[in-house]
Amino acid sequence: MENKPLKRHQALQPLSREHHHGLLLCWKIKTGFSKGVAPDRIKTYADWFFENHLIPHFEIEEKHVFSLLEDGHDLKIKALEDHKNIIELFSKQDDVTNTLHEIETAVNDHIRFEERVLFPEIQKVATEAQFAEIERIHQDHDFVDNLADEFWK
Repeated sequence: MENKPLKRHQALQPLSREHHHGLLLCWKIKTGFSKGVAPDRIKTYADWFFENHLIPHFEIEEKHVFSLLEDGHDLKIKALEDHKNIIELFSKQDDVTNTLHEIETAVNDHIRFEERVLFPEIQKVATEAQFAEIERIHQDHDFVDNLADEFWK
């Protein structure tokens, strides 16, 4: 018997699309380094992305998605710890090159965890009323990128 991937509930689809943009952040960081772009230029973009996209995304997840799991649930604990770690990485001001590599790894790993492990678990336990509330609070919106310095091109 083959394990088919669980179709993402429509209430979580906007968050999954935001995850795609988070993975693009990781790609942009890697690409910037591969092109020899100054780390400060990459960090400027990463910080903008963090403030404008990751922080609001984390707030929605923590308030309305992770809360669907019981306190003390291992996956909820990991997700919250990941968010805390990513926030701490973005607040670091020293060793920009190493910090950017850590951010790229942490964001990528966290998104993969949410998509492959956490969201499927949430889909098993959440009610349609809970999903309706997520949909009411968080809908798709057009992604607006910061194209002031397209160092990845």
